[in-house]
Amino acid sequence: MNNTGRRDEPDLVSAKKVALGLPKQTWRMVTWREGSTDRLSSRFARVRVRVGYNKLIPEKLSPEWLLIEWPEGEAEPTKYWLATLPETINFERLVDLAKLRWRIERDYQELKQEVGLGHYEGRGWRGFHHHATLCIAAYGFLIAERATIPPSRPRSAAPVQVPPLPDNYRPRGSAAAA
Repeated sequence: MNNTGRRDEPDLVSAKKVALGLPKQTWRMVTWREGSTDRLSSRFARVRVRVGYNKLIPEKLSPEWLLIEWPEGEAEPTKYWLATLPETINFERLVDLAKLRWRIERDYQELKQEVGLGHYEGRGWRGFHHHATLCIAAYGFLIAERATIPPSRPRSAAPVQVPPLPDNYRPRGSAAAA
């Protein structure tokens, strides 16, 4: 029976149904980064699928990765991602890229709340562009500074080294330069 009610469309299967139908050996524990107290890890499965959307014929659509997260102890999968990444991508790399969105969202929140991206009250695109550029530059500087002083470890990054001046250097405008 056709789920869509039209004869010219194939049967569509939900991502949840795909996840529940996967064999047990498909699921793997993957660790993607260091958290505040421990390494972050969960159970994941990945499968190549053809996404049924738009008016395109499914056979003409390129296969995509369906990444599914189903943490231990949960009754059903909790998160799903679609990715158009190459078929040869490493499983851990796929998970890392999917979880990268959390870091991007956190950075955006900090840009809005801490650095002032959300405080722009002008009306023009050019003014907003200048404001956003300065906020992003300030945020980049803060991140670079924060990286030099880890919270629980000794200082890991050396301060910027100033290169030595050549022996024949004379500052512009000095009496020696004239």
